[in-house]
Amino acid sequence: MNMKGVRLFALTLALFLLGTLSVSAKSLDEERAELQEKREWTLAELYEEIPSAQYAIENSYGYAVLNNTGVKVLLFGSAHGRGTAVNNETGEEVFLRMQEGQMGLGIGAKEYALIFVIETPEAWEGFVRSSGWKASGSATAAANDGVSGGSIEGAALAADGIWVYQLTTKGLALELSIKGTRIYPDKDLDDLSKH
Repeated sequence: MNMKGVRLFALTLALFLLGTLSVSAKSLDEERAELQEKREWTLAELYEEIPSAQYAIENSYGYAVLNNTGVKVLLFGSAHGRGTAVNNETGEEVFLRMQEGQMGLGIGAKEYALIFVIETPEAWEGFVRSSGWKASGSATAAANDGVSGGSIEGAALAADGIWVYQLTTKGLALELSIKGTRIYPDKDLDDLSKH
């Protein structure tokens, strides 16, 4: 990469970091509404890609949608995101944050969404109540005809009772890595007293 390309990338990285550190003038209600709108838009995109995902999500114990932006410079990379988790059984909604650290050679930025299907009350509690649910590893999305045989079409097993879809600007990712990903309650947006 020439010096002009390095400078352009450094400027992009600086703007990204400033955006993540800046204090928003939006009210908490506006931020919540924006995340709820992003959730619905992301789910619509997923259902268009994989129609059986709608059945899997609507018939699960709960689900979570996180929209993320990632940046990688040479050996180091990170991603930050926000979203919501919804309990289909109780109607509870929990606002979440995500952080991911990456190692490996590369340069670039990407936007993507992670959609988690949470199958059991135990998996739900571990995902939304902990000080930080952590994923490790990578997986290949299941390719079958829907929810059968313990797998969900297009989703990868992230943990016991938790499946995940990854949508990128190019569509559904068939191989994904969520190693080093930490998801935790968003204390700014989530009223923890209601849990």
